Amino acid sequence: MKAHILWTDRRTLSLLDQRLLPGDVVYREYVRAADIADAIGNMEVRGAPAIGITAAYAMAISAWAGAEKECNTREFKRLLNSDADLLKGARPTAVNLAWAVDRLTCLAKDLIKNGAEPEDVAFALEEEAIQIHNDDIAMCKAIGKHGQQFVAKGSTILTHCNAGALATGGYGTALGVVRAAQEAGKSISVFADETRPFLQGTRLTAWELQQDGIPVTLLCDNMAGSLMARGQVDLVVVGADRIAANGDTANKIGTYPLAVLAARHGVPFIVAAPSSTFDPETATGEGIPIEYRPEEEVLSIGHERLAPEGVPAINPAFDVTPHALIKAIVTEDGPIAPVDEETVGYFLAQNRP
Repeated sequence: MKAHILWTDRRTLSLLDQRLLPGDVVYREYVRAADIADAIGNMEVRGAPAIGITAAYAMAISAWAGAEKECNTREFKRLLNSDADLLKGARPTAVNLAWAVDRLTCLAKDLIKNGAEPEDVAFALEEEAIQIHNDDIAMCKAIGKHGQQFVAKGSTILTHCNAGALATGGYGTALGVVRAAQEAGKSISVFADETRPFLQGTRLTAWELQQDGIPVTLLCDNMAGSLMARGQVDLVVVGADRIAANGDTANKIGTYPLAVLAARHGVPFIVAAPSSTFDPETATGEGIPIEYRPEEEVLSIGHERLAPEGVPAINPAFDVTPHALIKAIVTEDGPIAPVDEETVGYFLAQNRP
């Protein structure tokens, strides 16, 4: 599959508009951090690792804009801080977004403190963004390698939302496990939840897996329990947008009910996520901020309204799965199992900068 996040030699960012898939494959170019923040907010690009990478490139664009305007140091810092705040506010739940922005902001502050000129800072931020992108692809492949140990030959895997190449720098987290199992010759197949209301499973996961020749069957979100009861699901693998210090995990709305159903039917429930998705500052899932999106996404499909006029809707974009329901969190360094405050704490201590 062609890359969906492209940094061009003109220092512009090209993004595949995921809202139009699978019908149209359209790339849009960006030269302003503010416009990239809008692209993140309207879900042109989505998935926790992917929006972190996108925001990193946006910070590089911000730095280049300041360098080209020949800003003085104070103006340059003000520009970077303003764009950083704008980007971090675009989607609050995915911790990768703030993680990437803070990483580049801290780098810029250190360089400025040591007397670097805006152009030198811009060069450094560009290189750092590219490194974050490359690192994410490598981490996803490592997650896939570690995660496929949970996949028996001939397994049927159920996944929710899209945690594939489109949600990351490439290869994917949950779908990275699927891809690695397929590459290992395990002859797996996939059930993909449609993932209402934005239909990431229908539009994106099914498209990705079809592109790779991996057998995929779509489910309405309310079918999973019936299939588990009939023994048709061997494993549930999902991604994550934020993982608290005790292992509680925020992911796309509908993930928590899947975990409950999996526990009821004895189906292993696995989370696949890189270390950048862990939030050591948030003790439990109760502290994870949940994004609420426009009610129109629930009341309508596309531009066609289905609900009666005057009926309201609630639209939380994420829910939180308690760590007790998670068999393992698969990271680039291997699986965390069992999942609890002690095991996650040990992982965080090992990965502290």
